[in-house]
Amino acid sequence: MRYLLVARSLLRSGWLTCILCMLYALIMAMLAPGFASIENFSNVLVAMLPLMIVATGQTAVLITAGIDLSVTSVIALTSVAGASLVSGDTSPLSGSALATPIAILAMLATGALVGMINGSCVAWLRMPAFVVTLTMMMFASGFAVWTTQSQSYSELPASLLFLGKNGWASGTVALLVAFSVHFMLHRTRLGTSLFAIGHNPETALVSGVRVQWAIVIAYVICGCCAAVASVLILGQLETGSPVQWENNLLDVVGATVIGGTSLYGGRGSVLWTFFGVLLLTLIDNSLNLMNLSHFSIMMIKGCVILLAAFLDTLRHREEDR
Repeated sequence: MRYLLVARSLLRSGWLTCILCMLYALIMAMLAPGFASIENFSNVLVAMLPLMIVATGQTAVLITAGIDLSVTSVIALTSVAGASLVSGDTSPLSGSALATPIAILAMLATGALVGMINGSCVAWLRMPAFVVTLTMMMFASGFAVWTTQSQSYSELPASLLFLGKNGWASGTVALLVAFSVHFMLHRTRLGTSLFAIGHNPETALVSGVRVQWAIVIAYVICGCCAAVASVLILGQLETGSPVQWENNLLDVVGATVIGGTSLYGGRGSVLWTFFGVLLLTLIDNSLNLMNLSHFSIMMIKGCVILLAAFLDTLRHREEDR
């Protein structure tokens, strides 16, 4: 009986993913050549930063029992929006001292706008989040390709690439974003409102929560997080592309769920999301070191995410009891 209680307690705890990270790292240190090196762990930490930022925004939305499938398209759209302003010698802001700040502001504004549209449709029009954000994903991707004629932007100024090319700068940005969202969720009235909405929106409304506005803000935060991640990705890849990160949606949602944020809403933490991102990045890194094919890696990650969704269902049933 005692072991059963411990298992149930661990199942409800977000620290389960932390334990899995440590166990997986110990196993892969023996199986994957070069996995346990300091250089490889440094690469893992740098590689996970953009995903961590996007998953942080996704955490805020999932807590409300919503979902944002448009985040990777927002990354693509914001990357071309910012890069188009400063690329080469013919861009509008080429050579200007304000080029990089304006480009970053344009990226953040684009992400916030997409988030506001998503949130407004979900909150005010009461449309399903899945349908709204899936449609936005298709529109944003198509719009990015149409406006650029499928062309990428290169020859970007070093100041715009700085955050993504320097690990310490990327880490600082990721920490600021994660801490800000964590503080909002657990130390502000807005965060309390988001958890209440996830548990029961009708009860939250009766309790005086401004449900519609809180939902819109959650989606705006998610869009802004995607834009911030886009700035880092722009620096890492040194190019703005209309298909930037188009194949990473599974990682964003999967890492958040693996971390313990519930698909049913009302439960989640940025710290747990960090462990989910870390585990998924470790899996990706170790399997690449073992020279597995891309398709094999995708299948394995899919199985891990499916297992995480199953555990989330078990947690939800336990909470109902």
